[in-house]
Amino acid sequence: MNDAYNRILVAFDGSRLAEKAFDEAVRIASSNQASLTLIAIVNDAELATSAFSFSKLFAQEKERAETEMLKKIQAATEAGVGEVQAFVEVGNPKQIIVKYAADNAVDLLVIGATGKGAITQSLVGSTTAYVVNHAPCNVLVVR
Repeated sequence: MNDAYNRILVAFDGSRLAEKAFDEAVRIASSNQASLTLIAIVNDAELATSAFSFSKLFAQEKERAETEMLKKIQAATEAGVGEVQAFVEVGNPKQIIVKYAADNAVDLLVIGATGKGAITQSLVGSTTAYVVNHAPCNVLVVR
């Protein structure tokens, strides 16, 4: 395991373990003077199927995630992380997390062992398991 990380990505879905993953990522970023990127993905598979419901639920979920990301940026900055950025995306969380890590030379990805999507997890497999098996960098799974 690399002792000096430069670019850390933390996946955040608002779950208890995502909160713990965020805290751990902040600690590591602060001690390594690394940049920290938070990513929240609105899982389009878990939104309603009608176009009207989808757009309304999507707007609500996106606003909630953006508000939470602003709080997390402030918390990370106050904890001594020099460079913090956040993104809210829509789509398949496992694929977006891995693609972001690959496209942005992330050298540590921090993720909770389980998240909020228990129904989807039983249908399509664990986001965390996918990320561990496909990420181009070290992955820290937080329990």
